[in-house]
Amino acid sequence: MTEHAQLSALCAQLGADPAQAATMATQLLKRAEQIAAQRGGSREDALKGLLEIVIKGRSGEVPARFLPPSAPSG
Repeated sequence: MTEHAQLSALCAQLGADPAQAATMATQLLKRAEQIAAQRGGSREDALKGLLEIVIKGRSGEVPARFLPPSAPSG
């Protein structure tokens, strides 16, 4: 099974219809390549981070790095 097919299957398991899942997989792979090129990290690490966002977002959670800073207690 190709990486694209695996990602498509994951997106389908998260509730996307087959066409939408394939599009999502394509976009995730493309963005992972962009992030890796921009930040100098590995494509796999970039994809891992994107999948974390997708999975947490699907369950209504916000990844910690996207939360606003805490207000200072006073």
